[in-house]
Amino acid sequence: MTPKIEYFFSSVSPWSYLGHDLFIESAARHGAEIVYKPVNLGLVFPETGGLPLPKRAPARQKYRLVELKRWKEKRGLPLNLQPAHFPTDCTLADCCVIAIVEAGGDPAGFLGRAYRAVWTYDRDVADEHVVEGLLADAGQDAHAILAAAKSDAVKAIYAANAREAIDKSVFGAPTYILAGEPFWGQDRLDLLEDALSSGRAPYTA
Repeated sequence: MTPKIEYFFSSVSPWSYLGHDLFIESAARHGAEIVYKPVNLGLVFPETGGLPLPKRAPARQKYRLVELKRWKEKRGLPLNLQPAHFPTDCTLADCCVIAIVEAGGDPAGFLGRAYRAVWTYDRDVADEHVVEGLLADAGQDAHAILAAAKSDAVKAIYAANAREAIDKSVFGAPTYILAGEPFWGQDRLDLLEDALSSGRAPYTA
């Protein structure tokens, strides 16, 4: 049976960015299907005990920067710790991922570019012209995908993703769910890899 991994993420999450390439490679290596679930964390946090970054205690904000430095080095990825456009509204970029999937495409290339736009190149994914360029660079039909991303149907899927995340006890991004077992954070990718390799039964609470 083909493994299926639900990928809950935000296109402006630095942790989603840091784990994205490794996750895509791991899923491909194991022949796993990725189910892309972009979520509005602003809806998820209040229901799961999370806080937006500016409202977190100073000690937590400082430690976050230390961790970003560690994982930037560990993953060998460029990462601007103080990007020009963070936080920003990632609704359009997230909805483009949904629109690509709904059109039968693979959004991995676009999503990787969206992550890098924020965390490497100081670009604003709330800007439609920026997103249009990222879509074109990823080989997508930018005009068609943008139109679909703005549709009520895609917006409804985006809203449903947040409700599903809450129902499945997802409280941060990225979260990978394999056979009902959640793996929160890109620093759990080794454990996800182990689970895929062994084919063991899922651990649940």
